[in-house]
Amino acid sequence: MTIVTDPLFYLLAIPAVTLLGLGKGGFSGVGMISTPLLALVLPPLQAAAILLPILIIQDLISIWVYRHDWDPWNLKVLLIGSVVGVAIAGLLAAQVSDAHVRLMVGLIGVAFVLYVWFGRVPGEARRPSAGSGVFWGALSGFTSTIAQAGAPPFQVYMLPQKLDRFRLVGTTVIFFGLVNWMKLVPFFALGQFTTENLATSALLLPFAIATNFLGIWLVRRTPTALFYRIAYVLMFLISAELMRSGITGIVTGSS
Repeated sequence: MTIVTDPLFYLLAIPAVTLLGLGKGGFSGVGMISTPLLALVLPPLQAAAILLPILIIQDLISIWVYRHDWDPWNLKVLLIGSVVGVAIAGLLAAQVSDAHVRLMVGLIGVAFVLYVWFGRVPGEARRPSAGSGVFWGALSGFTSTIAQAGAPPFQVYMLPQKLDRFRLVGTTVIFFGLVNWMKLVPFFALGQFTTENLATSALLLPFAIATNFLGIWLVRRTPTALFYRIAYVLMFLISAELMRSGITGIVTGSS
């Protein structure tokens, strides 16, 4: 059974899988950096295909840990939208530029965090409408499928509600766990689950599981106020990186 043998791949895979574990443990969004890291040495689609089985196993662990901490109403409206978003992404994958999607998502994320930090945002928690939940769920499903960048749209909808951190994390891991299962269909259709890719996923899996539990451990020891401050900072940094990589991809593609 063959695996990826490039030493540079494994040098990048260790931080990539660590970030995945922290993200699946509760610090949503940091795992988005993993696919771009591996894409430095592999075609982006192959990098995503290697990570997807790992993500699904991590999802199962996190869903079990947070199985009592999730918000049914939010999950319902977000999932309705996500089905639409993933379906549209599957239909438009060949026509939509990854770089343009990353730039769009990055702009949304940065603008939202800056508005929270410097705008006149009410201090009390608020629950958005069902319609906005469907919209942001669709955008999250779309950007997750096209560019592995589903967290910023999801957080735009969820963070202003100021849920208990465990309830937020539980809703997050269940939502993206189900979205990842939806994404299996286009990856199978594109023939990306080769023996080499699956064997490489299996090789990285033990380390991924260990870092997943590390993320869960850290979230449970982080006070709620600090957790939300970290969440907004991570969202800003990740969104800024999406903008940078999107602009770079557009410029490179047009040169």
